[in-house]
Amino acid sequence: MKAPRYWRVLALLCLGAACGEDDSPRSAAPLSKASLPADRLDAETLGREVLDLVDRAVDYRGSHRGRPASSLRQLGVDSLTPTTARHLVNVNREPVVTVQFRQADDRQITSCRGDSHILEEASINAGRFTLMCTSRNGAQRPVQVGGAAY
Repeated sequence: MKAPRYWRVLALLCLGAACGEDDSPRSAAPLSKASLPADRLDAETLGREVLDLVDRAVDYRGSHRGRPASSLRQLGVDSLTPTTARHLVNVNREPVVTVQFRQADDRQITSCRGDSHILEEASINAGRFTLMCTSRNGAQRPVQVGGAAY
């Protein structure tokens, strides 16, 4: 029996992709964590926790018939770590997670918050997403974190 034509085409495409060399110029290497500004480094640190906790909260809601977790304890997560304090609230069944540094004296960014929209944003923007962050002087501003170097 002969294989359908599309299988042969697909096999050739896969073989060509696996064997071919990429002659396109390489993009610039991502910034190392040491070369990031202090405020960006603080936001990246908080962003990892916010994204993880929002992901857990959305997963919990999905596996509990739309009922959101009322606390981090229900998610199986501590609200305190050695460096951060974490808070979860639900606004119209949507989780909003805030993570703040416990010792914020030497930090440019003291806290960041995000909701379930950061999951969608990260999935369509190569891992980059926007958080609302609070600086040491109390000013709030959106900060984009994540991405390839994340």
